[in-house]
Amino acid sequence: MSAQIINGKEIAEAVRQDISKEVQQLREKNVVPGLAVILVGDNQASQTYVRNKQKACEDLGMHSVLIKQPADLTQPDLIRKIEELNQDDSIHGILVQLPLPGHIQEKAIIEAISPEKDVDGFHPINIGRMMTGQDAFLPCTPYGIMVMLEHIDYKLEGKHVVIVGRSNIVGKPAGQLFLNANATVTYCHSKTSDLAYYTRQADVVVVAVGKRDTITSSHIKEGAVVIDVGMNRNDEGKLCGDVSFEDVKNKASYITPVPKGVGPMTITMLMKNTVKSAQKTLNLDKQAMKS
Repeated sequence: MSAQIINGKEIAEAVRQDISKEVQQLREKNVVPGLAVILVGDNQASQTYVRNKQKACEDLGMHSVLIKQPADLTQPDLIRKIEELNQDDSIHGILVQLPLPGHIQEKAIIEAISPEKDVDGFHPINIGRMMTGQDAFLPCTPYGIMVMLEHIDYKLEGKHVVIVGRSNIVGKPAGQLFLNANATVTYCHSKTSDLAYYTRQADVVVVAVGKRDTITSSHIKEGAVVIDVGMNRNDEGKLCGDVSFEDVKNKASYITPVPKGVGPMTITMLMKNTVKSAQKTLNLDKQAMKS
């Protein structure tokens, strides 16, 4: 049996069609969803990510602003720039591209962004809202994973999900979203002894550690769903994930490829969050008119 491929590129395109309709509806009400991206320094990978985000905005008819800053930008100056954007009504989402230069604290920068414009879903207030099941901007990659599973009509209630990786960007919030969906969640990480003992019990394995071949067929049970969030290069220089794809696909029921798996969903959910923020401002305006 060969696993069915969960094609993130196709799912992302379907979601973007819905987003495009929402953008059009907002534009008819004179609201253009706006995303500001701050890029500090000249990290090549970051520049590529930022270009992809800008292109997604343009394709959807959204307003996009790129603010490039030198690598020696001070932390107070970066915070001042964020505070300006917090006050800018044409901007509904603010994203500071990570990683930042070593002299700037990521925590301070994330917390400087208004929770109402935190479309990355990293601000402690949004994380807290997510943890307690309230309406929140969800971190884009975990959000994208949930949408992919919805797309294949996979029912999570009562299922055992094992998350391999505990980053604040993917691992931790992904586990919380699965918990909110009534799954049973186990976290594994670099200090877990006998990783395969846990992953072989999983109905769903989510791998986000940044190390290729972390998961092989010996790590999963027959028919498991395998979600690969990794982004690495193989010996030939080609993109690959954390999962040994050719090995695992013969044992899994569903699997995400790299590329064209989780990656396209991440930027799509960023667009979704930005549109949601714009919709919220419209609702606030309506409430103000009533009062």
